[in-house]
Amino acid sequence: MNDRQFGPVRLVPGANRGRYPYSNSVYVEGAGVLVDAGADRARYRELIAGPGVKEVWLSHWHEDHLTCLDLFEGLPLRQMAVEAAPLGDLETFLDWYGIAQPEHRDYWRRVLPTDFHFRSRRATRYFTPGEIVDLGSCTAEVIHAPGHTPGFTAFWFREPQVCFLGDYDLTRFGPWYGDRDGSIEGTIASVRRLQQLPAKVWLTSHEDGCFEGDIAAACDAYLAVIDEREAKLLEFLSVPRTMAEIVAACIVYRKPREPKAFFEWGEGAIMGKHLERLMKSGAVVPEGGRYRRLA
Repeated sequence: MNDRQFGPVRLVPGANRGRYPYSNSVYVEGAGVLVDAGADRARYRELIAGPGVKEVWLSHWHEDHLTCLDLFEGLPLRQMAVEAAPLGDLETFLDWYGIAQPEHRDYWRRVLPTDFHFRSRRATRYFTPGEIVDLGSCTAEVIHAPGHTPGFTAFWFREPQVCFLGDYDLTRFGPWYGDRDGSIEGTIASVRRLQQLPAKVWLTSHEDGCFEGDIAAACDAYLAVIDEREAKLLEFLSVPRTMAEIVAACIVYRKPREPKAFFEWGEGAIMGKHLERLMKSGAVVPEGGRYRRLA
């Protein structure tokens, strides 16, 4: 995929169409601001050579948005203060994901430093929600949009009318809210709030990464995945099930995948959020190490 330009704002597509473990970036010409660093090392080297990168902004703390930060050592780095902790320590990073099983933690201890170049980092400056940043070529509004992560940040580039939605990516897979502090309700609220911006172009972190015009139908379809997951889980819980059985049902990922330390954990993380929601509403009850739907 080639870069796509909208005034001074450019979508820098990630390798493999921005599919995990890659992610798309945004680059603002003139200011030399790069938003997220998980796209493509070769493309970043081209940007560094010219027109140059002067500063890196992070939409959130996930590994697929940090992979190439090592190319930008010494540059100013900005993020939301609430998400400083996982960038500073690998064990804290795993805690923030809610990864508890020793074999899963061991997998990520190996993979994060080698595949994602993880090391302890500290931002040089923190965003303030609602902050307006004058970039010269345009102004950017910092929008705190929690749900995907507690400090998730979208960016509204006012003059070109471009919004970077980041990991609210409007893909068929649907939203991710499986982190320890992720939130289904927060995700829904943030997507609906961002949808109201008067943007002409919407850029996202994964896959094609570009939507133009009205995104109402795309947002509806994206959020409908939440209800689809929940309906499938409720159907599965017509008889009492253990968490292991729920994970093995592959409601989120649809079939068993490798590596298990990634997909089994991810399946359980998202299903866990739905179980919490359903138990809170009284639709599901825990019963002797199992979960059961109430008729």
